[in-house]
Amino acid sequence: MVDVSEKLVTKRTARASARVHLGETAYRLIADNTHNAKGDVLAVAQLAGIQAAKRTADLIPLCHPLQLSHVSVELTLDDQHHRVDIVASVTCTGKTGVEMEALTAASVAALTVFDMCKAADKAILIDSIRVLEKKGGKSGHYQAVIE
Repeated sequence: MVDVSEKLVTKRTARASARVHLGETAYRLIADNTHNAKGDVLAVAQLAGIQAAKRTADLIPLCHPLQLSHVSVELTLDDQHHRVDIVASVTCTGKTGVEMEALTAASVAALTVFDMCKAADKAILIDSIRVLEKKGGKSGHYQAVIE
């Protein structure tokens, strides 16, 4: 792991995104919440993302374990493109950033949507996994250019 002992403790925030593209049938089942014996797809994916952020150091080798102060995962339906848009936000006060936690939350939320919908749609696509914004620390503020 990288030595962060000389870094300053600051408030660190990050937002990351992912998109899950679905066929019309699977999308409609999610939108109508009539899909799955496992439960509400969006609610389960939200919880999975939050749980994943908290376990990032267990999943990603050499990632520092962090005391997170806030995690949110928002899943939004895009009717026009039959897609679920995911944005994860993570905050902590510490010596290293929370980009990996935000990326892990968005990724696992997307994987959960995939898992819960794979029986209804074999052609699900997950893409656009990226950091949208980060604040705090020596490198300061970064915001992705949204195309």
